[in-house]
Amino acid sequence: MSKGLDWPGLMAAGLNGLRLTPDQFWRLTPAELAVMLGQTTGQRPLGRIGLDELMRAFPDGPKQEPVA
Repeated sequence: MSKGLDWPGLMAAGLNGLRLTPDQFWRLTPAELAVMLGQTTGQRPLGRIGLDELMRAFPDGPKQEPVA
C-alpha cells in the first residue's frame, strides 16, 4: 500500500493553524503550503543558468497538432 498525503493533517494545519479559508487553502500550491508551515528544504530556487542547462538537456521538440 502506497503512502499518500496526510490530507486531514494538512487541512488542519492550513485551516486551523494558519487560519486560512477553505478557498485560500485549496488555491495554494504544495510548495507554498510547505513554506507557510516552515517546511523549507533549504534549496535555492532555479536560476537562469540552471534553467538554461535544463533546456539544453531536454529541448522542446517540434509542436504537434492535436489529432481530431
